[in-house]
Amino acid sequence: MPSACESLIDDIEDMVSSNDPTPQERQSARKSIIPRSRKKREPLNNEELQTDSLIPGTQKIWMKTWGCSHNNSDGEYMAGQLAASGYKMTDDPASADLWVLNSCTVKNPAEDHFRNSIKKAQEQQKKVVVAGCVPQAQPRMDYLKGLSIIGVQQIDRVVEVVDEAVKGHSVRLLGQKKDGGRRLGGARLDLPKIRKNPLIEIISVNTGCLNACTYCKTKHARGDLASYPIEELVERARQSFQEGVCEIWLTSEDTGAYGRDISTDLPTLLWRLVEEIPEGAMLRLGMTNPPYILEHLEEMAKILNHPRVYAFLHVPVQSASDSVLMDMKREYCADDFRKVVDFLKERVPGVTIATDIICGFPGEREEDFQETVELVKHYKFPSLFINQFYPRPGTPAAKMEQVPAHVKKQRTKELSQLFHSYNPYDHKVGERQHALVTEESFDAQFYVAHNKYYEQVLVPKRSQFKGKMIEVDIYEAGKHFMKGRPVEDSKPFTPSIAKPLQKGQVSGLSQEQMANGVHGPAAMSSSSSAAVSVSLFGCYSVDRDALRKLGIGLALAAAILAFIVEKLY
Repeated sequence: MPSACESLIDDIEDMVSSNDPTPQERQSARKSIIPRSRKKREPLNNEELQTDSLIPGTQKIWMKTWGCSHNNSDGEYMAGQLAASGYKMTDDPASADLWVLNSCTVKNPAEDHFRNSIKKAQEQQKKVVVAGCVPQAQPRMDYLKGLSIIGVQQIDRVVEVVDEAVKGHSVRLLGQKKDGGRRLGGARLDLPKIRKNPLIEIISVNTGCLNACTYCKTKHARGDLASYPIEELVERARQSFQEGVCEIWLTSEDTGAYGRDISTDLPTLLWRLVEEIPEGAMLRLGMTNPPYILEHLEEMAKILNHPRVYAFLHVPVQSASDSVLMDMKREYCADDFRKVVDFLKERVPGVTIATDIICGFPGEREEDFQETVELVKHYKFPSLFINQFYPRPGTPAAKMEQVPAHVKKQRTKELSQLFHSYNPYDHKVGERQHALVTEESFDAQFYVAHNKYYEQVLVPKRSQFKGKMIEVDIYEAGKHFMKGRPVEDSKPFTPSIAKPLQKGQVSGLSQEQMANGVHGPAAMSSSSSAAVSVSLFGCYSVDRDALRKLGIGLALAAAILAFIVEKLY
């Protein structure tokens, strides 16, 4: 039962249309706050004005995201809107006033980390807002009681939720976006966002999927397939390139199923996107399940051979046993997967196929597991995600007879040993390759580039290489990477058609504003104490110092008014 100071809104169905106000219009239309004077007041000199704790938009926010690239894109959008509204995003959780925790429900460990972070925040007296697939799928979990929740399709309203959380209220927005009864792909793609990497734009092409896998909890959160229109996706890509992006990742729960709900398909979208990619910039495709890529193999091979598309595809097999696949309700057989891989390897020379495998699914016999082992031995996948099965609450697989824990562990270990027994890049030593430099290595010793096949190439950390397409000679190969030596007489090529945004800068400015020299806020590191002033789409402008001064002014005005009223009466 909510307390008197807690306004709880649960399971709101968010019906939207093209005529509805944007988040920026909602912000500018907020009602003015009118302080209520008290009949009896202490003298002004004894009263301390706590303006920061009362006025939303002046606090520091720390955000943590777990899970897939789709979830990371959602996190970038939420951070961008919060920064645009005046909140200061910080990398230091200890200094933050409020934590936004963006969760993943795929595995038990990810949810455990999420739950522990909530507990840690509460122990440190931090306000908490939760988002992502865990609270969307199970909003009534005990450890979520009293917390504000942002549903996976409600990320465009993160500012409203955080505003209320700052004031001590609990708000839950969990509904679906619909227009005329049709479920939409989610929040608008033109919202402000802060890219984790200013050189990489993550675009979600659809949400949900057409499958009903018995082990999957994400389906409970993301629901059935809902695709964004092609024009919106093309416009988002176009805007990203105008902001200096040189690499785009397409993501969703199943990229291959894109468009089936809106009478189009993935190849149609990809050919439109390719038209927008500048020379030297690259497009990376997201995960696709075998059933929905089978009918597009001819077109997909042509697209993967395009010079501005990585010859890379992530196709999860999960198991090579048809019996296990049937229990998983994967809607394909092992031969379907082999057909996809064999066709692409023949038509796209050098293509990288990444895949996933679940070890110890309920009912998996030793002979089933050995079929999977033989599949890995045959293809020697250079990128293999091995997952020990975890039963997720509420899924059909959780009710099946489980494989003993020690057996699951042993199978996971055996498959991992097989994966580490071969080196997929040894034969590439001595090759000359072109690679796009976009990241820094975890140890900060190298820059990370990717060649045409999305294979990782470590190159010297020289500032002139960042965001450039460079030519390298491969001189060393490891299990997960190669090392490249820049060709001396080769000049780096700049694919970006504009200067990239600074790290932490808000994207989403209109072309007109960019032409007029209007930019988002500078990088919002925890050490920065500068005031943030943002103007987005011409709809509103927020300055933290101005808000603070306004709050002090309103409080003083209220106190003076109360003093006058008391004297008069």
